[in-house]
Amino acid sequence: MMAIAIGGIIAGLVSAYLSGRQHQPQPPVFNPAPNPYAKGIYSNGVIESYQATGENINLYPEVAGVVTEILVTEGQAVKQWESLLKMDDSVQRATVEQQLSQSKAAHALLEELKAQPRKEVLEVSKAQMEYAKANLKTAETQLEKLQKSYDMNPKSVSKDSLDNAINAADAARANLEVAFRNYNLTKAGAWSYDIRNQERQYIALSNAHEAASALLAKYVIKAPTDGVILSIRAAVGSYISPQGVYGTYTEGFNPIISMGNPEKDLAVRCYVDEILVHRLPDASKMRAQMFIRGTNIRIPLEYVRVQPYISPKIQLSNQRTERVDVRVLPVLFRFEKPKEVQVYPGQLVDVYIGEKEETSE
Repeated sequence: MMAIAIGGIIAGLVSAYLSGRQHQPQPPVFNPAPNPYAKGIYSNGVIESYQATGENINLYPEVAGVVTEILVTEGQAVKQWESLLKMDDSVQRATVEQQLSQSKAAHALLEELKAQPRKEVLEVSKAQMEYAKANLKTAETQLEKLQKSYDMNPKSVSKDSLDNAINAADAARANLEVAFRNYNLTKAGAWSYDIRNQERQYIALSNAHEAASALLAKYVIKAPTDGVILSIRAAVGSYISPQGVYGTYTEGFNPIISMGNPEKDLAVRCYVDEILVHRLPDASKMRAQMFIRGTNIRIPLEYVRVQPYISPKIQLSNQRTERVDVRVLPVLFRFEKPKEVQVYPGQLVDVYIGEKEETSE
């Protein structure tokens, strides 16, 4: 029993000694970003493609549909108006073809009206007029014979026969008048009002075809300017709309394609807390340094502009729709992409803004 008690005492003393020893702390993997300015202002920022205005170029379709083909890859440089993505346009393409056929039919009818009178139709009308002249001459000759005979001897011709001859001559004369007017009408061609009406019909159908063709072109998303593809959030078979594409992880709608500037320069959008805005230096004296998180790398920044509108802060490290109860002023800087370290648009960084550098590494 004594040995057990002594062993317990020794174990307790050893345990107390070991627990009381102070262990040397592990050295940090990297040093926290130091403030290089005497009165520097800290802000967190996000790297983005440098743009004269706005942020990255976010592309949305103007029509809704299913993606059938993606023509570019992320990181690819593209030229202005280069096709990036195609959507199913079978219904709209059929509509365009139908309206094109209607437009061509209207144009053919317009040309037909302008080409009137048709030579063959005019010749038929002229022949009818000549036929009516011959009938009139025959009727007048017959009437003349009967009239002379009646004048010489009233009993040689019955009154009924003479009256019939007179009526036949009048009818032949009326038929000739109708044939003559029909010839002139045929010779005049199509009515000017019919031509103008058909012209308007052709113009309306042509405009409808052009509008449908313009809408058909919307089923292809093209690059609005030279740039680099930063992200593609749709896949073949995805349904996309002018709102964007549904994000599986964010459960919100995202742009279909995001593009950046092809230049080597990148931008940093810093969010300065509203309670620190009054401490911002004058633009002509403003300097800033960016610290890459997880490294000891610092990069000097060139001041670009202040976005003169204080807005609610977006929690950059969480969902983009979440807002915290802070208002911030966006300040933009630019820098040349370094060769020795990889940085990308969308990356979070630490930024200090000041007037004069106090230390350098």
